[in-house]
Amino acid sequence: MSQNKKKKVVVTTQKKAAPTVSRRASTTATTAKPEEMIFNKSNYLWMGVGVALILVGMLLMIGGSMPSADVWDDSIIYSFRITVLAPIVILTGLGIEIYAIFKD
Repeated sequence: MSQNKKKKVVVTTQKKAAPTVSRRASTTATTAKPEEMIFNKSNYLWMGVGVALILVGMLLMIGGSMPSADVWDDSIIYSFRITVLAPIVILTGLGIEIYAIFKD
């Protein structure tokens, strides 16, 4: 049982491939303009004020624990601070955030 083993010959050419070229408009580093930031310092300042007001409102909303587990006091849970003042402060903070985003 003889098997004929044939050698495979691979032929290569010495052509150099052309470099790939981008189809997009090419820009060089010298002609590219530096991009401006969307927000400036005053925008970030207003955003910080808005976030601070939102956090203050959340802190104002904390509370309402009863001094004793056997006693239910409506004035603690439904106090002016928790039901009115804190939501107003949070909504004011959100309004300032919207203003900061759309400010020129």
